[in-house]
Amino acid sequence: MKKPLIFIVDDDPNIAKLIQLYLEQEDYEVRHFPRGDETLVAFRQEEPALVLLDIMLPGIDGWELCREIRKISQVPIIMLSAKEETFDKVKSLELGADDYITKPFDPGEMIARIKAVLRRSGSGSGSGTDDALRFPGLSVSLTSYEAVFDGQPVQMPPKELELLHFLALHQNQVFTREQLLEKVWGFDYFGDSRTVDVHIKRLREKLPDSERFGWTIRTVWSVGYKFEIK
Repeated sequence: MKKPLIFIVDDDPNIAKLIQLYLEQEDYEVRHFPRGDETLVAFRQEEPALVLLDIMLPGIDGWELCREIRKISQVPIIMLSAKEETFDKVKSLELGADDYITKPFDPGEMIARIKAVLRRSGSGSGSGTDDALRFPGLSVSLTSYEAVFDGQPVQMPPKELELLHFLALHQNQVFTREQLLEKVWGFDYFGDSRTVDVHIKRLREKLPDSERFGWTIRTVWSVGYKFEIK
């Protein structure tokens, strides 16, 4: 079986070498790129299973590279940064990143989060059964990792689609942000509840005016969110 290919995009050779060592021990194939523009060229030639992406890069920075990748692919992206500010984390998620790891990081935590994201990106989950949830104007499946809204396919990173599927599976049930982090991101996710808000915002942008179909993602103030069917 072919090893999953991971791109490490970081202009610090020492950090890149350390990450590469740990990933190769876990049986991943690794390629290192010190520049954002070089990475984009390589990405268009061969798409990896996952991208570990530093924010501060020569050529084009990590945010711009994330934006460009999202124009052509939904491959999982984990941002790497020494910046701990909430603004940087939220901006990364809004641009389409799946996770955000702050430097310095624990190698074990990094590997756990890479594995979690790869599990959710999900080519190998399948029993072959059709688990698609269907509502007027909407179909969402974890088997094929596809969502269709108003007759058109909707591109979603894995966590967005899993969040939508989970809420739709438990229609009219309210979940707190902490419950959604546990159920959708899993115990091995080391994030905070604002991650849920960012993903809900992006889902609403991709499913506009859904109430005309008789359902919507509703905010329950001071509690959390639910997939509401009228």
